[in-house]
Amino acid sequence: MAVRNVLFLCTGNSARSILAEALLNYRGRGRYRGFSAGSHPKGEVHPLALETLHRHHVPVESPRSKDWSEFAQPGSPVMDVVVTVCDNAAGEVCPVWPGQPITAHWGIADPAAATGTDEDRRRAFIKAFRELDTRIQLFASLRIENLDRLEIKREVDQIGETAGDPVAPTD
Repeated sequence: MAVRNVLFLCTGNSARSILAEALLNYRGRGRYRGFSAGSHPKGEVHPLALETLHRHHVPVESPRSKDWSEFAQPGSPVMDVVVTVCDNAAGEVCPVWPGQPITAHWGIADPAAATGTDEDRRRAFIKAFRELDTRIQLFASLRIENLDRLEIKREVDQIGETAGDPVAPTD
């Protein structure tokens, strides 16, 4: 079975898309490989994103805030699925991915934009983590190899409408 490449796109590539990349690489159990990028990358991964991943024992392999154009270069991994995780309600501009991958939008509020106390900001990261983890567990459980392109698109879109209620841990 071929490993499926999934690119998570966001504006800053410092929080949500980084969380999603790490979660898919962890939950995908070798069936999926996650990547992340941003349309206007911050240039650094938000420390609370890393703290949240470590707190939940999700391994992180050299996280880096990068521009989405890196994945449009010759020799780049071919993406099977591209998921934007921007929150349209926050007025962000979500990047558009050219080409033929299946695309979906999973709007997640930007925890990096959270204000308040350190604990308030940590709660925002945990909320984003849980919402992404729920969706990624559902995605990773799909038998994508048994679905046609339209069925995959429908399933991935439906996952994007899933609330952030935690799925029972599978580890």
